[in-house]
Amino acid sequence: MFRKALSAGGPPPAGLSPDEKHAWDQLDDFYTNGLAYAQEMSNRPQTLYGIADSPVGLAAWMLDHDIRSYEMITRIFDGKTEGLTRDDVLDNITLYWLTNTGVSSARLYWDTARISTGGGFFDVRGVTIPVAVSVFPDEIYAAPKSWRRKPIPN
Repeated sequence: MFRKALSAGGPPPAGLSPDEKHAWDQLDDFYTNGLAYAQEMSNRPQTLYGIADSPVGLAAWMLDHDIRSYEMITRIFDGKTEGLTRDDVLDNITLYWLTNTGVSSARLYWDTARISTGGGFFDVRGVTIPVAVSVFPDEIYAAPKSWRRKPIPN
């Protein structure tokens, strides 16, 4: 919805509610600091073969692909008790390793870049069935209800 203004570094639109301003700030941070991960996977996922050859390479890729995720994951290694546990982190890496889906998980980014006719990474495309949307506090972007209802009216 606001992708063009965000990608151009524009200011937030006037009249945003507090929830909308928070979402704007989250998206601004993602487009400024976190988009490279998605761009790499959407442009050249086949070059990520190192994450299929080494469990350490896979772990490094998963643990340090963007600063927000890195901060959430490393909390437990810094002795904090909230959020993920060490087992949660290890389970996630192990699931990708045992199923050899590190590289194929980039397919979503590849497909999004190919079907997106000018749309952005978070843009809703062709949803016509009834859906529910959950928003969690540590998401990259907590879409406010006012933004969720426009593209998904049902």
